[in-house]
Amino acid sequence: MQYLAYYLAAINVVLYALMGLDKLFAKLQKRRIPEKTLFAFAIVGGALGGTLGMYGFRHKTLHKTFAIGFPILAIVRIAAVVFLVIKFA
Repeated sequence: MQYLAYYLAAINVVLYALMGLDKLFAKLQKRRIPEKTLFAFAIVGGALGGTLGMYGFRHKTLHKTFAIGFPILAIVRIAAVVFLVIKFA
């Protein structure tokens, strides 16, 4: 369980940072981080960090796939973690 907590913390920090970096790249008109990459990080556990980054940096909030997808993935991930904690704690 401890390794799962470390993993989820790390992947969420990474996606939060990627959202901020992509926002910076957008402002500087530099090459952007592909949306597939951002969603891949969300799917493997970083959706909460992605959601916080999306609203914290005000980035991709008008894209419905992000505005709806990231929070749904976050809710599913949180529910799965709660289930695992209850089952194995």
